[in-house]
Amino acid sequence: MSTSFAPLKNDTFLKALLRQETEYTPLWLMRQAGRYLPEYRATRKGAGSFMGLAKNPDFATEVTLQPIDRYPLDAAILFSDILTVPDAMGLGLYFEEGEGPKFERRLADEKDVLALRVPEAGSLQYVFDAVTQIRHALNGRVPLIGFSGSPWTLACYMVEGQGSREFHTVKKMMYQRPDLMHHILKTNADAVASYLNAQIDAGAQAVMIFDSWGGALADAEYHAFSLKYMQDIIQQLQKEKDGQRIPAIVFTKGGGLWLEQIAAIGADAVGLDWTVNLGQARARVGHQVALQGNLDPAVLFAEPEQIKAQVIATLDAYGKPAAGQGHVFNLGHGISQFTPPEAVSVLVETVHSYSRSQRQAG
Repeated sequence: MSTSFAPLKNDTFLKALLRQETEYTPLWLMRQAGRYLPEYRATRKGAGSFMGLAKNPDFATEVTLQPIDRYPLDAAILFSDILTVPDAMGLGLYFEEGEGPKFERRLADEKDVLALRVPEAGSLQYVFDAVTQIRHALNGRVPLIGFSGSPWTLACYMVEGQGSREFHTVKKMMYQRPDLMHHILKTNADAVASYLNAQIDAGAQAVMIFDSWGGALADAEYHAFSLKYMQDIIQQLQKEKDGQRIPAIVFTKGGGLWLEQIAAIGADAVGLDWTVNLGQARARVGHQVALQGNLDPAVLFAEPEQIKAQVIATLDAYGKPAAGQGHVFNLGHGISQFTPPEAVSVLVETVHSYSRSQRQAG
């Protein structure tokens, strides 16, 4: 499939990531293509399973565009999963209803760890085909974001075999056999860098690393076992494609304590969860990176006027962007599957209208 695409009509999101002047604050939502939309639920039922959706470029294209067709969002994000890389490593990703992702085979011992290899690019071709198909289907409406899980977050699932609250198994390996953990993380970092670069080659216009479980680590371990490997990825990413800058975003849930250190690894933007004050975060990073976030997703269960007030408070907390600074509005984590779709309409309209008035008032 050709990777010659239509010109981009709305580049506000990319401009904000690159800390360029914008007419309003752009927004997209983590998990914006998901179960809160009835059209997504209908498509997933037709596909038979989550992986049936994710591994079929036609279905992946359809559900990626559903929120873009419904709301005037400023970016689309590839419909996929953060765990496609370890699945391609042969661990056997599957989903049980109501229980989240699981692996058929986990990294249980030294033999398993040392056998780990960066997957062949062809094993993830369905992702790259979806990226290209989505770019063509978007026809330049908004940019497309590619993504992956962080090396540490992938390792958590690979060692635990599933999600965890305590992370006993993976942390036991980390403390008892740091050599094995570093082997996993180095392999993951190389695999993720290759994976994201291939998404860029296929048409992704920005990329994001989701470090969902970095916040579960102690201070020293976060730097040694999570942040270091995200920095390794950033250093390997291609920064331009066809003459266009490809911004990179990193997001550690629970990472507000380490904001300055995250901002220093070379990414263009840092995602924030809802525990961080945006104005203080802006003061802490200055002109180093753009910021993305950070409304509490639970706000979307409130009444329309309350949603508007919370959105305005978030935009006021950041303030009017100055030259060399950038803000992308987002939730502080993924949107809940129980969110009323009409609440998202209120959110999007308020972000766009109020952020325009902010700039005009200044």
